[in-house]
Amino acid sequence: MTPRLADHNKDDRIALRAEIRQLLGTRSIVLIGLMGAGKTAVGRRLANWLGLSFTDADGEIEAAADQTVKEIFAEHGEAYFREGERKVIARLLQAGPQVLATGGGAYMDSETRATIKANGISVWLKADLRVLLNRVARRDHRPLLAVGNPETVMKNLMAERDPIYAEADITVESREVPHEVVVSAVVDALGARLGCEAKPPAPALRRKAQ
Repeated sequence: MTPRLADHNKDDRIALRAEIRQLLGTRSIVLIGLMGAGKTAVGRRLANWLGLSFTDADGEIEAAADQTVKEIFAEHGEAYFREGERKVIARLLQAGPQVLATGGGAYMDSETRATIKANGISVWLKADLRVLLNRVARRDHRPLLAVGNPETVMKNLMAERDPIYAEADITVESREVPHEVVVSAVVDALGARLGCEAKPPAPALRRKAQ
């Protein structure tokens, strides 16, 4: 069984969490990556561990428009959606610190990238093609996958977006492992990025000796 973050030395855990919170200031942790990368699942757990609020940008867009993302794409087109997305993310980033999960195309917008850079720390959850396809196959709400063969579409998106995602402050592999393992990797990377002196909790997520 894979131990949880909570299983690590309590004093180390509290010290690291407090230091990350202090060094973040008003900045948000912004998760970016392709559909299926795990931004929502990882984001919720990361926010819970840090004691921060979690916000899903697509959910906020849907609430503002009173339509689903799929409906917005179908009725108004992608350009309209991206304009609204840019405005919503800019507004949300004024309410930090928080953990903010963004849609797959959000970081492709240069204005949004600049806003994230000024108000947050970007974390690219990078996953390989098979992992992404396995995950997106479980749901049918992805508008960009409704216009062609999912594998072809995903390959094209990876070729187009990965070089831009690579500009993120932090890159963490999103693999088919318990979400807490990925959360721990994000915490480690955040600690290193922020220059934390507290001991990171990563060893607690390694398998115990048999």
